[in-house]
Amino acid sequence: MEYAKMRAIAEDLGAHAERLEGTWSVEIGPSGPILAMICPSKRHEGTVRRICKQLDAQLLTTHPGHGCVPGPEIEHPSVGRMRRPDAVVIPEDALDEDGLAVDATQVLAVIEIVSPSNPGSDYGEKLTEYAAMGIAHYLIVDPRTGTIEVHSDPCKERYSHKEPYIYGDSVPFGPWTVETSAFRRYGKMGNDTD
Repeated sequence: MEYAKMRAIAEDLGAHAERLEGTWSVEIGPSGPILAMICPSKRHEGTVRRICKQLDAQLLTTHPGHGCVPGPEIEHPSVGRMRRPDAVVIPEDALDEDGLAVDATQVLAVIEIVSPSNPGSDYGEKLTEYAAMGIAHYLIVDPRTGTIEVHSDPCKERYSHKEPYIYGDSVPFGPWTVETSAFRRYGKMGNDTD
């Protein structure tokens, strides 16, 4: 199916989702448009917030006018994908533009916090798609294992470089550094009870 048709279906799904209870996300993946309920845990959201705060402070120097923001959809029509990363580094003005999604060519970096229910997506489909979109830096934080991967230098559908880290490390991420000593792992079975 061509991207314009998938995009139209995604917009219809998004309009439908606004009438539903809960928080919903619309993405365009390999099999087409997807509507999924979002219910991230407290630790997931806490990690996103910590990363955004750290990067925002550094962006004032490295990329004035940019921010690390949770949740806008990003799209690349020629790749035929629209995704909603946990956080993105983009020009702040991009949030004032019309439309559903931010153009992926404006995205400096994406951050995904691995969920217990669908870890393969962050390490598989999204890893390939973000590289194909030309996004220079991809950070994968995995609270299940306390591990972190930094991917950089996209070339076609792959990143040329991958650097592994563990919780507690100072993680170089593009021109920034993410301090991970305050990151928390998921509790048993992926819940936040311990």
